[in-house]
Amino acid sequence: MSERPRTIAVVLAGGTGSRIGGAIPKQLIEVAGKTVLEHTLDVFSAADCVDEIVLLMHPDHVDAAQRIAAGVPKLSRVLAGGATRNASTGNALEALRSVADDPYVLFHDAVRPLLEARIIDDVVTALDTYRAVDVAILSADTIIEVDDDQIVTGVPDRAHLRRGQTPQAFHLSTIRAAYDQAWQDPDFAATDDCSVVSRYLPDVAIKVVEGSDRNLKITRPIDVLIADQLLRMSADG
Repeated sequence: MSERPRTIAVVLAGGTGSRIGGAIPKQLIEVAGKTVLEHTLDVFSAADCVDEIVLLMHPDHVDAAQRIAAGVPKLSRVLAGGATRNASTGNALEALRSVADDPYVLFHDAVRPLLEARIIDDVVTALDTYRAVDVAILSADTIIEVDDDQIVTGVPDRAHLRRGQTPQAFHLSTIRAAYDQAWQDPDFAATDDCSVVSRYLPDVAIKVVEGSDRNLKITRPIDVLIADQLLRMSADG
């Protein structure tokens, strides 16, 4: 096999954490002795297959992120995030526009600090074959569909359903091409990056890599407690 392209991890930390509350965003909350953001950056710093890290931070907290970045050698730049997840991805893509080759790019939620090295390795390996990769786990719960009146309209077969996680990963040219089309669509709206590829580049197969129950997203106060305990257990070996 030819030499693998450069791999860039884009850490998305532009959220405000409104569902948790408090004066600081959830990515700057301290758990197990470090901020959530520091734990997440540590995972990518330790990954041999990751060559560079780019951080998208909430505009009001870029200074705090830059202080953290000083201790992360792989972190090449801290950028202001956008008003939405898609806008933050767009900011990252614009910053990478000067990259001459076609690197692998992993987009990861900063508030998933328990990402495992195995998942990163599996995602990058999958990019050797596929141009887009998602991370997901089986759903232990039955998923129901409801209408605007909260009446059940369907119960999809759970065997074909997955719960999406991050990182979501792409060849840079692929995710850029998808967004170039998306920005031309006045009705464009999406909550993640794989859905942008699925909608605007339907011929591109998106490979699913198995995630982990530990790879939780810190969204609610209880998630902070769970993440703190899991990170402390990991530190204790």
